[in-house]
Amino acid sequence: MASIYDFLTPKAEGAARPLSEALAALESASMRADSDAGDMAATGRILSAAWDRQTSRMVEEHGARARDAGDAVKDLGRAFGDEMRAGTLDQSWRAYLRDAQERTVLTLDTLRRRGDIFLEHEAAGCPPVLIYDYEVIVDGRDLLHPSNYMLLRILPPDGVTIDETKQPFMIIDPRAGHGPGIGGFKIDSQVGVALRGGHPVYFVAFRSMPEPGQYISHVTRAEATFVREIQRRHPGAPNPVVTGNCQGGWATLLLAATNPDITGPIVINGAPVAPWAGKVGENPMRYNAGVLGGTWLASLSADLGGGIFDGAALVQNFEMLNPSRTLYRKYTDLYHDVDDGADRFLDFERWWGGYFLMNEPEIRWITEQLFIGNRLVKNEARLEPGRPVDIKNIRAPIIVFASHGDNITPPQQALNWIAETYADAEEIRVRGQRIVYMVHEQVGHLGIFVSSSVARKEHSEMATTLDTIASLPPGLYEMKIERFEGDVEHRSFVVSLAERSLDDIRALDDGVEDERPFAAVARMSEMQSQAYDLFLRPWVQAAVTPAMAQLGRTLHPNRVQRAAFATKNPVMAPVEAAAERVRDNRQPATKANPFVAAEHVWVEAMTQAIDLWRDQRDLAYELTFHSLWGTPWARFFGRNHEMRRTLKDHSELRTLPEVSAALARMSEGGFAEAVVRILVLLADNRGGVRRTRLERSNQVLQSDEPFASLTAVRRTEIIHEQSLISTYEPEMAIVTLADLLRSRQDRVLAMDVAQYIAGSIDEMTPATRDLFDRLREALDLPPMQGDIHVDPLAASDPAPRSNGAATSIITAEAPK
Repeated sequence: MASIYDFLTPKAEGAARPLSEALAALESASMRADSDAGDMAATGRILSAAWDRQTSRMVEEHGARARDAGDAVKDLGRAFGDEMRAGTLDQSWRAYLRDAQERTVLTLDTLRRRGDIFLEHEAAGCPPVLIYDYEVIVDGRDLLHPSNYMLLRILPPDGVTIDETKQPFMIIDPRAGHGPGIGGFKIDSQVGVALRGGHPVYFVAFRSMPEPGQYISHVTRAEATFVREIQRRHPGAPNPVVTGNCQGGWATLLLAATNPDITGPIVINGAPVAPWAGKVGENPMRYNAGVLGGTWLASLSADLGGGIFDGAALVQNFEMLNPSRTLYRKYTDLYHDVDDGADRFLDFERWWGGYFLMNEPEIRWITEQLFIGNRLVKNEARLEPGRPVDIKNIRAPIIVFASHGDNITPPQQALNWIAETYADAEEIRVRGQRIVYMVHEQVGHLGIFVSSSVARKEHSEMATTLDTIASLPPGLYEMKIERFEGDVEHRSFVVSLAERSLDDIRALDDGVEDERPFAAVARMSEMQSQAYDLFLRPWVQAAVTPAMAQLGRTLHPNRVQRAAFATKNPVMAPVEAAAERVRDNRQPATKANPFVAAEHVWVEAMTQAIDLWRDQRDLAYELTFHSLWGTPWARFFGRNHEMRRTLKDHSELRTLPEVSAALARMSEGGFAEAVVRILVLLADNRGGVRRTRLERSNQVLQSDEPFASLTAVRRTEIIHEQSLISTYEPEMAIVTLADLLRSRQDRVLAMDVAQYIAGSIDEMTPATRDLFDRLREALDLPPMQGDIHVDPLAASDPAPRSNGAATSIITAEAPK
């Protein structure tokens, strides 16, 4: 330690240098100022981009709509002029006036029926809105960790035969305010697709009221019990496919990550796994927590409900995303088409108006761990104390469905977790994982689960491609439906699987700079929540009685607007009889009636006005969010919450135990290992894989011995091991093939199998043909002589040709 005399002798060893240190401090402050200026510049760019994109879109869209409205008004003027010249305007007015009055009565009667359905549905406990019959297999209330979840077995309708040995399907619907059943809401649905394929179908449903003391971990435990029960009922079938819709998607990830040994492929539809992600100027819902408040608001709402969070609040939030649709057009469309659209309206409203509840710890876990904290993506999530959740633990293939038209879960939120979890596509391969994603161009959030066209196309293809997906070499793939063949009822689709990199995922986004402010929001939310727990929560909980909590739920606007129109309301008593009289004497106006056209013009104008207000609100939210949380102070405040998952580099991946073990066994194995290795090497040359080749591979390598006797687990192990060898030592993988295929007969047969699956020589790329030549040269075989059109294994001796095991794999297709 320096003494006082050292200060008087600046050149002495260890002496303080006040001037130089002051200069260093000034330099450090200057560097911090430069950094802050950089942060401000980044925020400025984000604000500018948000303003430019949103205002440009508003000008373009509303300008086009305004021009269309102007054209409609001109057409309307001409129609009125024609009516006046023909002297029929008065007649058209009387016809429209009667039609409008009749439609008003019928619309009121439909709302009355909706109110009655709502009260009956709530009194019955809001049962699933499935169109299919079902039976309860497991009731979560009877489990060690009770929950309100239950496993249903879907009973096949007449004419549908179920093969109990086929892979079962288990569908998990979202618990996000609404009740279960949307995945089986129609004949053309996820349930319907699986049933038509002959698969046993199970449905995860839940009651409206959670069990006392229920946590998210109880739900995950219950779902794991359901999967094991399905396995017990179908011992000869592969592990069940688990499909999760929306919030059920991240629940499916929790299930598969904490129970990696029990599920088959998992399908994630429109699931918000990376909630911070999105494009500037396009995805406003993610800003709500930063503008309206954090986790403490959900806790306050639950405390006002006596420890129960009301799902009607979530539904109300969804409705405000697109108010012109949910609060206006839904009713004007009903009014316009009440003769034919009433039943369709009521069917949907039965589900939309069934509100489900959560315990306070459940909604708190969802907001803290997922939507505000983003902890699942950052590998910081805990299902319960001492039980972390790591998505990398999932071993089953993962299929992700997203859509550019989804304003609740945009593709970035559905897919960015992949790029946040793995260093690159190579790590996905090294870990033996298969991830397949599909991005629809326009379908909305609910359309992913409800749309009949999506069910007939995307979900049908996913279901029929699952067998081949399970046999893909590990990696990241995009599934594309290229074209269709046949009529609507007997339509088939040409599907390809293209190998992708993480850059393809990132290309769907506009970078992560706009996500940095969310870290400050997450930290502030934690502090607000702690302050609420300390200062306000004891008073709120002490003041709220069970009766007050129930009254608060009953008086929620979404419930009141339905119950108010029910038959129990004396004002609505005459409506039913009046509607019957109208139906008996209905006289609708013709579509050519100019007053009907004027009504449509008015409705469109009001819709545009509401949409314009919504767009301006979204712009204000986005600008407010980045102005508050994009400042240098806010970024400094949230810096510790910006930390992302630490990813391994290439050298670290090579030192993983599974890689070392695979390379050590490079020369071990036999016929099966050799065939798999050859096909994996060929697959590295592909630009895409059509499902026809996938199906041919599965048919050959799963039906013929020695491959047919393999279990699914063993098949996966061999594919993984040979993929590692081919990835890290591709040259030695070719050289050591001769050690696996010792006889010429086996070598000829192995290459014939690979060529048969690969297809015509003319369809191969030059790189693929060159690789075939190298492989044949390494095995001391002559070059390919011609195409092979007959399954070599089916025509050969079915006995195993070596002591190696067998498996299934996919070969390469040349880029087109």
